Amino acid sequence: MSSKFQLPSKEQALPGRADPVSVPQVHEVSGHSLIEVPDQHQVAVFGMGCFWGAERIFWEAPGVFSTAVGYAGGHTPNPTYEEVCSGQTGHSEVVRVVYDRATTDYDAMLSLFWNNHDPSQGMRQGNDQGTQYRSVIFCTSEHDLKAAEASKRQFEPLLSQAGFGPISTEIQMAPPFYYAEAYHQQYLAKNPSGYCGIGGTGVSCPIGLDAVD
Repeated sequence: MSSKFQLPSKEQALPGRADPVSVPQVHEVSGHSLIEVPDQHQVAVFGMGCFWGAERIFWEAPGVFSTAVGYAGGHTPNPTYEEVCSGQTGHSEVVRVVYDRATTDYDAMLSLFWNNHDPSQGMRQGNDQGTQYRSVIFCTSEHDLKAAEASKRQFEPLLSQAGFGPISTEIQMAPPFYYAEAYHQQYLAKNPSGYCGIGGTGVSCPIGLDAVD
């Protein structure tokens, strides 16, 4: 691939590998499992630019059990960070969020997603440029898919009124999630002064106005 702004086809993508990377079993901040999804909990997957800052937004949210960063939406199995950054895997940097349905809901997760980045920038987020920084929502149920699509319909006119372009966020059912390397997990907890490129548009998304069956 000659451009980091064009998604590769399956044939063009790097081959990857069969074995996943090794990751910690315990979340650096919450102390909860990085892998487990307890009963009555739900998984959501979002890409909103550099995953370091995006992960912190979600681990600080009420009702979130754990978060993990990784790669999804491309072709290369078990990619490395360097491979993803090359633009030759098709993956986006994403955050896997496990939340407690008794204390929060998917609308709250969507609100954090829309309000903390600019979903109109295509293959970039601020100064971070390339296919891995594109905005994505990967849904784990049909209900969540409908809710995500409804929230996009609500938010897009408001962004347009504020002078932003069309939303470029990719919304689909969740493809395989590949954990990122251990040093990326909860990076900003380990490196409090580390880089965080996350920033919203200043426009608030009114989640939940459309009924979702």
